[in-house]
Amino acid sequence: MRGWLLLVAALSAMSATLATGVRLVASKSRTPEVQTAGAPIDPEAGTSETLARDRATRISGLRYDVAFSVPTDRQAPITGRETITFDLASASMPLAVDFDPHRANAVHAIAVNGASAQARAVNGHLVFPTSVLRRGENRITIAFDAGDVPLNRSDDVLYTIFVPARAHEAFPCFDQPDLKARWTLSLEVPEGWEAVSNQEASVREGHDGRTRIGFAETQPISPYLFAFAAGRFSVERAERRGRELRMFHRENDAEKIARNRDAIFDLHAAGLDWMEQYTGIPYPFGKFDVVMIPAFQFGGMEHPGAIFYNANGLLLDGSATQTQILDRASAISHETAHMWFGDLVTMRWFDDVWMKEVFANFMAAKIVNPSFPAVNHDLRFLLDNYPAAYAVDRTAGTNAIRQPLANLSEAGTLYGAIIYQKAPIVMRQLELLVGPDSLRDGLREYLRGHAYANASWSDLIELLDSRTPEDLAAWSRAWVEEEGRVIITTDLRIENGRIVRLAFTQRDPYPRRGLRWGQQMQIALGYENGVRLLPTRLNTLGVDVAEAQGLDAPRFVLPNGGGLAYGDFRLDPRSREWLVHNLPAIADPLTRASAWVALWDAMLDGDVRAADLIELALRALPRETDELLAQRILGYLNQAYWRFSPASRRTALAVRVETALRAGLEAAETPSLKGAYFAALRDVALTGPTLGWLRRVWRQEQKIPGLTLAENDDIALAQELAVRAVPGWQEILRQQIDRTKNPDRKARLQFIVPALSDDPAVRDRFFESLKNAANRRREPWVLDGVGYLHHPLRAAASEKYLRSSLELLQEIQRTGDIFFPKRWMDATLSGHRSAAAARVVRSFVDRLPRGYPDRLRRVILSSADNLFRAAKAS
Repeated sequence: MRGWLLLVAALSAMSATLATGVRLVASKSRTPEVQTAGAPIDPEAGTSETLARDRATRISGLRYDVAFSVPTDRQAPITGRETITFDLASASMPLAVDFDPHRANAVHAIAVNGASAQARAVNGHLVFPTSVLRRGENRITIAFDAGDVPLNRSDDVLYTIFVPARAHEAFPCFDQPDLKARWTLSLEVPEGWEAVSNQEASVREGHDGRTRIGFAETQPISPYLFAFAAGRFSVERAERRGRELRMFHRENDAEKIARNRDAIFDLHAAGLDWMEQYTGIPYPFGKFDVVMIPAFQFGGMEHPGAIFYNANGLLLDGSATQTQILDRASAISHETAHMWFGDLVTMRWFDDVWMKEVFANFMAAKIVNPSFPAVNHDLRFLLDNYPAAYAVDRTAGTNAIRQPLANLSEAGTLYGAIIYQKAPIVMRQLELLVGPDSLRDGLREYLRGHAYANASWSDLIELLDSRTPEDLAAWSRAWVEEEGRVIITTDLRIENGRIVRLAFTQRDPYPRRGLRWGQQMQIALGYENGVRLLPTRLNTLGVDVAEAQGLDAPRFVLPNGGGLAYGDFRLDPRSREWLVHNLPAIADPLTRASAWVALWDAMLDGDVRAADLIELALRALPRETDELLAQRILGYLNQAYWRFSPASRRTALAVRVETALRAGLEAAETPSLKGAYFAALRDVALTGPTLGWLRRVWRQEQKIPGLTLAENDDIALAQELAVRAVPGWQEILRQQIDRTKNPDRKARLQFIVPALSDDPAVRDRFFESLKNAANRRREPWVLDGVGYLHHPLRAAASEKYLRSSLELLQEIQRTGDIFFPKRWMDATLSGHRSAAAARVVRSFVDRLPRGYPDRLRRVILSSADNLFRAAKAS
């Protein structure tokens, strides 16, 4: 108690004593961070690379002691006090501390080295003059009102998201990844709240309906990895192999917690054990907590000692599909791997943010495999990564894995499928190139050499280059430094029933570059009695597969039949024709999956009709024996049905598609596959009989043998019935709100109800409300609502929103979290296929003003690619 009272008294005294000494003068920079005649020019907005490099050379020994007081009234500001301690190599230049809380008069008091000080507020920075600084140790103390944007506050919970560089929007700091610091945190919160942060709570005191919780000092971590959450949480505890694990959650369904609790703890423990063995480095951050947040913007965020997750991804319903179960395992393994890749060793600058993500994904694939011995993991790697990577890499909006970055204000636009899905494929090729043992040993040396510090891709490539005769610099240029995927064409010549030539040529999609992608391939030759794989290495412009010469003519040739190579594979006409009509006859599931991916590309290129792909899916589903591949086929069927089929064609197909899905639902042998078929049927239903059956299911008058629907399923079903305006849809939504027990799920449903209305005026008001950033704070809710606004059944009516949605993109990038801009555009364009909608997007892109961020232009083009293709095919 005494410590808390002293803290409050000291803060009050500091404010009273130093308030008259605070001088914050707004100033605009002239030319960003250029020195003229010895006089420094003010820093530009955000954290520029120039500013970051200067500070990294001058600052060391960094520590933060931060305290926040969270009021019961959510509208009242969170107040804060911090002391920043650091060594300064040179005090000959002013020093900028980043602080942009998006509120006026946020700084109440400043002291530097024990005396009141002046600072200038410049473009989201507090600039301290040389007169108050000294060479060696410095101590800056600031009393302030915290910015709300990255604190994600609601009435009874708050949680931080500081990635990629948003800590300074809450409190003053040096917001760059290569200024790691030791952090000490104190939180004063309403009585009855729990709190969690990177380190253990060392103090807990209560007084007058308030609780102060103090946390021990952390290991050195970057500002974006500093985190805390506080609110009305329940806490589950477990021990695995001597390590205590805790799970903070807000779920009020005890059965759901009981069903998922042990799996969540087991998966984290397995991930920690595997990473310790692979890296040779014990878990580096002491305690280990997981925090479940219902409306969390990401799947997970790897804060050391306290991983935050979207609760829906980990607390699964009984109807969860095999894909959802595996996705949970991957998410847990991904975030656990980050404790080493990203947290222990952090990229020096965010142009290498992909490194931490690729190693987390790459390691996750290795970690998950032993926990699911019955799963075909090569198949899963293919389905998890290739379609998503291709969905961006085939578009005019694609980007390189490693991208230049001038300012951290744009770092959020670096994230996406190229980092998360293409990069693991590339890393697997690197492992094949240098060998698994050499890669592992190199990574161990890399982690040990840069522990609790920072490193770059160049550091790793230089280290690995010494372990292989390969030219890794040239390899890296094609795969990592440049955008796009190689075009690989098959040359198959048959004479007298035998192969006389099988060759593959590679071509850069951007001829001016003339790149060559070196990679391992496994060519699949299909025969009546099975598939023959021919390992091939494509390093030059073309390669003849000598081993194929003289073999019997195959039914088909698949350049990526073994799920290994990456590219735009142009099938020979003979193979493509056979696959369109006979693909289900292939016995090997990995080859079947590779064929599906190749045919989807062919459909997008116009070489296969969407109608033929739908027919193939309807023939294939009853015969498909692999659950993961069945779910992929269901996804392709959904896209071909809604996006690539005109309304008249959908009407003609509806009965057949719904009948096939009902049959699949009845025949499915596992609850997870039943869940996948039910979700697919719910999402495509159009006919009266099927909608009537779904309505009875929602009313709980109709049971589905072998499938138990949970609250999330009921909500999703109510929404789909409402967007189709089935009779009584308003009452369905009202009843669903009433019977939704979980308050977070109830609030989400209430938020999106206007987007489901059949009244255009109600939907208009909902869309207009999203122009206010405050109404976009719950990003997953917003994306659900936008998706229903633009549902294919509402596409014609929602075209009027497209222009405004595009115009909002820059503001969304500025105010939202890292994945929000791309997801906003995906949701906005998801239901459209018309030439008119395509013209709106093309017109907007063609008329972009000079200086419009190129990364946002690419976001638009990648999200619009399927719209452009569908409109062209119409």
